[in-house]
Amino acid sequence: MAKINTQHSYPGMHRLSVRTTDEDIERIENGCIRTHSLCEDASSELQRVISVEGRHPSESQTSSFTGRGAMARLSRFVISVRSWATRHLHHEDQRPDSFLERIRGPELIEVSSRQSNIRSFLGIRERPGGANSHWPLARFNVNYSNNTNEDKKEEKKEVKEEKKEEKEEKKEEKKEEKKDDKKDDKKDDKKKEEKKKEIFVIDPSSNIYYHWLSIIAIPVFYNWCMLVCRACFDELQFNHIKLWLFLDYGSDVIYVLDMFVRFRTGFLEQGLLVQDQKKLQEYYTKTSQFKLDVLSLLPTDLAYLKLGLNYPELRFNRLLRISRLFEFFDRTETRTNYPNMFRIGNLVLYILIIIHWNACIYFAISKAIGFGTDSWVYPNVSVPEYGRLSRKYIYSLYWSTLTLTTIGETPPPVKDEEYLFVVIDFLVGVLIFATIVGNVGSMISNMNASRAEFQAKVDSIKQYMHFRKVTKDLEARVIKWFDYLWTNKKTVDEKEVLKNLPDKLKAEIAINVHLDTLKKVRIFQDCEAGLLVELVLKLKPTVFSPGDYICKKGDIGREMYIIKEGKLAVVADDGITQFVVLSDGSYFGEISILNIKGSKSGNRRTANIRSIGYSDLFCLSKDDLMEALTEYPEAKKALEEKGRQILMKDNLIDEEAAKAGADPKDLEEKLERLEASLDTLQTRFARLLAEYTSSQQKVKQRLARVETRVKKYGSGTLSVGEAEAEKYEEEKK
Repeated sequence: MAKINTQHSYPGMHRLSVRTTDEDIERIENGCIRTHSLCEDASSELQRVISVEGRHPSESQTSSFTGRGAMARLSRFVISVRSWATRHLHHEDQRPDSFLERIRGPELIEVSSRQSNIRSFLGIRERPGGANSHWPLARFNVNYSNNTNEDKKEEKKEVKEEKKEEKEEKKEEKKEEKKDDKKDDKKDDKKKEEKKKEIFVIDPSSNIYYHWLSIIAIPVFYNWCMLVCRACFDELQFNHIKLWLFLDYGSDVIYVLDMFVRFRTGFLEQGLLVQDQKKLQEYYTKTSQFKLDVLSLLPTDLAYLKLGLNYPELRFNRLLRISRLFEFFDRTETRTNYPNMFRIGNLVLYILIIIHWNACIYFAISKAIGFGTDSWVYPNVSVPEYGRLSRKYIYSLYWSTLTLTTIGETPPPVKDEEYLFVVIDFLVGVLIFATIVGNVGSMISNMNASRAEFQAKVDSIKQYMHFRKVTKDLEARVIKWFDYLWTNKKTVDEKEVLKNLPDKLKAEIAINVHLDTLKKVRIFQDCEAGLLVELVLKLKPTVFSPGDYICKKGDIGREMYIIKEGKLAVVADDGITQFVVLSDGSYFGEISILNIKGSKSGNRRTANIRSIGYSDLFCLSKDDLMEALTEYPEAKKALEEKGRQILMKDNLIDEEAAKAGADPKDLEEKLERLEASLDTLQTRFARLLAEYTSSQQKVKQRLARVETRVKKYGSGTLSVGEAEAEKYEEEKK
């Protein structure tokens, strides 16, 4: 039975192997030749099969009926055919042909697919590495399972792993190349963006923008004043037609340039000026002003070609650019040094424009109704007196002014449309009158706000001196002092004015005003910039009237003075004899606020200083100086050393006392500080001790309760209920 089974099983294999070899031979004959390396691999594979057959001759002979010998013979035949084909075709030069390459590819794929189908039909698995694809006959050896060594499997696995690694490396290289390309593209994009950003952008807070506003305001104001006047007064339009055409189209050119300026006007985003052209365009196009600007430039005056040049009202769309005029007025108001006067002038201008428009509309209504038809309209122009252009405009302006301001009498209306127009004029006049009264009143009050505040202070001091019955001479000196402050504009409280500014701007203003004065002091000439800024912020302006003593001999020095304006005299004890006259830039009292050791005068004043006239001085107190020096210890040492050198030059220092060490007063202050710190420590220690004793007593009480419980119930643990009851009793207690 075994023989019969083998006979039925293996012939199929023989037939299959013969079919595959025939297909190989057909490919050779048709010119679809594999490379020389593949032939060598296939021949080496067949030789290995033959050698295996040769190693077991007895087995092959005894079991020849099973198909092993036939398999070897077929292998030898195929090897001979392959060697003949290679010898026959090797001497021919093969040229690479794209057409042949395209033909070969699909055939090889078909052969490999056919071989894989045959293997799947026989239940044979394909080995990794593609070994089966070289020669299918080697797989039909009877000892196939015994001939696969573990070493070969490992080698194939290693080859497969190497191929995978190579593929992964290639993928990584491709990824890196893509990343590099992306980086290069990003760099190129950044460079392009930088080039785009390098456009001319106008800062809205710059002088260029303000100057442009002053330019664009001119054509806007021209259109608002002259278009309505030309539309209502025909003579004005006809007599100067060339001038109007030149001015109209000149204003149109400025309007176009204004749109270009709008596209290049920057705006702030996160505190920075945006300079990207696309963002600027998007920002401007999204605003409603862009639509108005486009409407103001529509070429409506092309209708001149059909209707004629007597219709300047076709250009009324140019009036939509009025926002530029308002913007110019707002920025001028912030820049001018006389804002109240500008507001009054601006208000008067608005009123005049309203009266001008109302006068032109009155004349147009009179023309529509008919000149001289009734008492309300403009008189008949056939009369020479009322036919002149100047009389027409002045008469209309007079009527408009009387109506809007509700001052004087005007001819009563006759027709319904006349009544309606007069009612509207009266309503507008009421609003104008209320606006005038309100704005002018607020402006006048703002202009006199500082004077009213100053006068209130003077009145309160006068009342106090009258109540306390101060002498007339002293009262007169006080009033003169106030008059001097007001006339010289020194009533402003700097801290009150600058309180709304940030600290940095306060410091910059103070540096700009007072730093040069502070640098004149010898001891502050080489100080750090930070210390000078701190001291500048602490300078306080003071004004002394004639005959006032700034300091007297023997007084305790608590501040130093710097003369900004005026003259001071160092006088004797009698107050008359003058030793030295101090003028602008002089200073005194700097040594007394430093507390230099060994000073013979200590912190006492050594001279009498009196003001000759009105004197404007800066005062720096000792406390402010010491507060500033706490953050600058090195500067403090330098200042003390400079003060010591000045005293040594004037022979006003006791060297022994200076070398003696610490000043006893300083030691007393240190001892007082130590005593205060010890007192605080004692109080803290007493609190801790009290807390400790109370906690100790609680622990003792709990231990006593536990002992009593143990004595009652034994050494066993207490139940949960007893413990809870015990806690409840403790909480009650």
